[in-house]
Amino acid sequence: MRLAIIIGIGVTAMALAGCQTSEQSMANAQNVCIESGLKPGTRAYERCTNANFRNNVAQSNQAASQVAVGTAVGVLGGAAIGAAAARPHYYCGWGCW
Repeated sequence: MRLAIIIGIGVTAMALAGCQTSEQSMANAQNVCIESGLKPGTRAYERCTNANFRNNVAQSNQAASQVAVGTAVGVLGGAAIGAAAARPHYYCGWGCW
């Protein structure tokens, strides 16, 4: 049951990690270039938006990859802890006869 919850949380986190759409990335890139003082329609503006868009996509992909790795480590760690907790542990105290 716990493993299913951990996997569900991991899948949700992975889905939300790459949540920025290409339209949002382009709008963000355009805003950055306009705020920098570049005029839409110029060659410098086009280069700026293209570079910022590629940077936004790369950052989004990197974040998604990091979430995937973190989720995998969490699931494996949770499974290892669950397996260790399932084993009976005997403590003999002063010694076992």
